Amino acid sequence: MRPVSNPSHEDRDAGQMLLATGVVLLMSLLSMAIFSVKVAGLTMPHNTASDGVLVARIEVVEAIPELTEARTQLWIDGGLEPFDAGEIAFQSVHDDMLYHGELRGIEIKLIDFQVNETSPTTLHFSGELGISDGTAMLTVAISFEMTHV
Repeated sequence: MRPVSNPSHEDRDAGQMLLATGVVLLMSLLSMAIFSVKVAGLTMPHNTASDGVLVARIEVVEAIPELTEARTQLWIDGGLEPFDAGEIAFQSVHDDMLYHGELRGIEIKLIDFQVNETSPTTLHFSGELGISDGTAMLTVAISFEMTHV
């Protein structure tokens, strides 16, 4: 039988190399696990802790009047009656907002939108903007007028 003695330098070096190999392997597995979780999260349509509904509301409320007026004027310049041009423009803005929201994982809809001629040269647009994601829903009244030539 061999008496128990202090490990030799060769044994210590082998043990340290084995420990270092284990640590490197553990770190590799950990980094692969983190990467897998990130990749799995890429398919989620939205972050449930995000403020997407609020941000979308600000962007959409600012964009709808200008976009609707520009499209209405294009249709009027193309020969349509102002009322018809306003209805087509408002519908096309709704369709674009709906599609844009789908790309962002947010549902954006114009609800009960109406176009009225308040004078021979003025159109009044009104409706309700509905925005929602998986956790929040917001409705905002929209109303604006457009003077056409």
